[in-house]
Amino acid sequence: MSSTGDATSGPQDAARGELSERDRAVLDIAGRTWTGPGPRERAIRERLDISPTAYFQLLNALLDDPRALAHAPVTVNRLRAERERHRAGR
Repeated sequence: MSSTGDATSGPQDAARGELSERDRAVLDIAGRTWTGPGPRERAIRERLDISPTAYFQLLNALLDDPRALAHAPVTVNRLRAERERHRAGR
């Protein structure tokens, strides 16, 4: 099972240290440019079959996963920087 609790990952994924298919899909959605929240939320529901809130929880956990950084370094580094800016602003 992946660090994000994805039930679709199997022992083979964990043994190889790979992200699950759902984890990769979360990163793919996060890496796209959206014209607004509507299309992104629709893609989350259609592709992942989860709520946007669950998506953002998964994504936040993935930002701390070294496998996610290896899979999508530009996306993960960009989102880590945004998260840090948000935390510093509080």
